[in-house]
Amino acid sequence: MFTAPALILFLLLGALAGVLAGLFGIGGGIILIPCFLWAFPLAHFSPEIIVHTAFGTSLAIIIPTAISSAWGHRKRGNVDFHAAGRLAIGSIVGVILGSTLAAGLSGELLKGLMGMMQIGIGLRMFFQPPPPEGRQHCDALPPALLIGLIVGTFSAFFGVGGGIIAVPLMVYFLGQSMHQAVGTSSALMVISALFGTASYIYHGWGHPGLPAYSLGYVNFLVALLIAPLTVLFARVGVKIASHTTHKGLFKAFALFIVFIGLNMVVKNLLL
Repeated sequence: MFTAPALILFLLLGALAGVLAGLFGIGGGIILIPCFLWAFPLAHFSPEIIVHTAFGTSLAIIIPTAISSAWGHRKRGNVDFHAAGRLAIGSIVGVILGSTLAAGLSGELLKGLMGMMQIGIGLRMFFQPPPPEGRQHCDALPPALLIGLIVGTFSAFFGVGGGIIAVPLMVYFLGQSMHQAVGTSSALMVISALFGTASYIYHGWGHPGLPAYSLGYVNFLVALLIAPLTVLFARVGVKIASHTTHKGLFKAFALFIVFIGLNMVVKNLLL
């Protein structure tokens, strides 16, 4: 099904995705999806289902990865479960919306716009001083629901965890410290990825040309190969984050999302 070099690449990128998930509170899909889009054609997946299967499989892998990351952050007191619950309500609605849109759209224009938004957010985070850690938290329900809706839609539409959107929004609008936003984002990713995976299974159910070991647009063979490494290395990312200052983690995350945004914009222009 897959060549030996492709399998080795899967495993290496799975480990990297795990580290980034634990470090930045993301799902790791931004690493996995490009790899899937390269490898699935080599495994003779039908061109009609490659993108959607990459997204659905990525979300399935994010579930155990986010659980591992959230558990590690919880032990360090960096998960706000009250906020995560409120965010999850909006996220579930967003996931249904995003997966429905993704089932019928290519989304190239939206990818470019999203990439430019990430560049703008990242540059602002990098050049402006990070918000102080001791700020008053915003406990109002509407902002949490709106942030959850945005994160869930983004997560399901692009097959990623959504942390690259969730973390800066929680820092700026909910008053969370960087460490707490990363931990809370990891907890939120569990819910958004769970519902996103279910949505991709539903929308792909019975589609002609699905590869072996697939349920809808989720290939469980690939997920089972990669998930153990992402789970293991997510704890490595958590440990690195716990030894990083609020300001250092803030700046590192800013550079990271600028890089991801540039990547999305450049790929969109080259298509």
